[in-house]
Amino acid sequence: MSRNFYVKLRLKQVHVFVFTFLSFLILTTNLFAESVVTDGHSNEEVKRGERFFKGLLPFKRDYSSCVSCHNLQLTDTLNWNPSAMDIALKYADKDFESFKAVVMNPVGVKMEASHVNFTLPEEDLKTVKAYLDNLAHSGVPPAKPTHFNLILFLFLGVLLTWALADLIFLHKIKLKIIPMIIFLGAFGWQVKMIITDAIKLGRQENYAPDQPVKFSHKVHVGENGIDCMYCHTTVEQGKSAGIPATNLCMNCHIIIREGTNSGKFEIAKVVEANETGKPIEWTRIHNLPDHVFFSHAVHVGSGKLDCKQCHGPVEEMDIMEQYSDLSMGFCVNCHRDTKVDFGNNGYYEHFVKMHEDLKSGAIDSVTAADIGANDCMRCHY
Repeated sequence: MSRNFYVKLRLKQVHVFVFTFLSFLILTTNLFAESVVTDGHSNEEVKRGERFFKGLLPFKRDYSSCVSCHNLQLTDTLNWNPSAMDIALKYADKDFESFKAVVMNPVGVKMEASHVNFTLPEEDLKTVKAYLDNLAHSGVPPAKPTHFNLILFLFLGVLLTWALADLIFLHKIKLKIIPMIIFLGAFGWQVKMIITDAIKLGRQENYAPDQPVKFSHKVHVGENGIDCMYCHTTVEQGKSAGIPATNLCMNCHIIIREGTNSGKFEIAKVVEANETGKPIEWTRIHNLPDHVFFSHAVHVGSGKLDCKQCHGPVEEMDIMEQYSDLSMGFCVNCHRDTKVDFGNNGYYEHFVKMHEDLKSGAIDSVTAADIGANDCMRCHY
């Protein structure tokens, strides 16, 4: 046999060996990844803990499942209990005994009432801890987006195309008025969808993000009567209303450490932030485009507007949301309709002619638009 034959045979053997080794390595890696998830917990332990947390196990019990109080996904109503992710993050670095003590021997009126009759064997509770530890590392799977509008738009496109094709080429329907109606209806609805979505572009009316602390304006403003300006201290002098620092919260919570609805968990976040000096990272709700200038000092400090005029009935909101669309039309119409308090406001003293017209009866009121509020350069400069 020739030398080339032996060389090709040896190369083939090398290729087979490399392929076999790589396959073994990949298989071993996958098996290890499936068997060990995090902190030494096996995939089986995590899955079993998830079943206990979601109430799939045990089959017979006299207490509510964990997920019935500690939600995994964001809801549109305030769930006062800490979320599963909150608990997972808090106890990820703590040992099982610390977790067990809190679950089986809760402290606080709210938590004691929630955990009444809660009995779970230690081995099963360990799997719940394993599930939460894994959740702290992997995070909650995001909610799947809905594509209803996209599907409807494509379906209307199919109808439109079919109706147009029948009118021009196919001629399957004798009454031409039928495909004509379908064409106009589908086309008109598509145009309506495009215009509606274009108008909404950049706006976030009803936007209500999940916040790091379950703070309720209904409790603080509506039930306890706290004035907006007690917390938002820069609203009369600054461009922004300002987010209160945790040391301001501690004016009350130095004493109040347990909420009627939320128990101790949420207030403990504020106390910890104050003690560690790490600020709470609130999610901004009200946003305007970058090319728009807006100042709370002008509207609240000078114009004496009530916060409700833009932010709605915050005293009724457990979950704070953007009440108005804050569009240009909203602002322009407000300037046209809002009457300015000239008589008792020193800010408007330099409008001498208007003051004289008001005294003489030439005009009975002055709106924000009358003093230049709708001048383009006031907001866009």
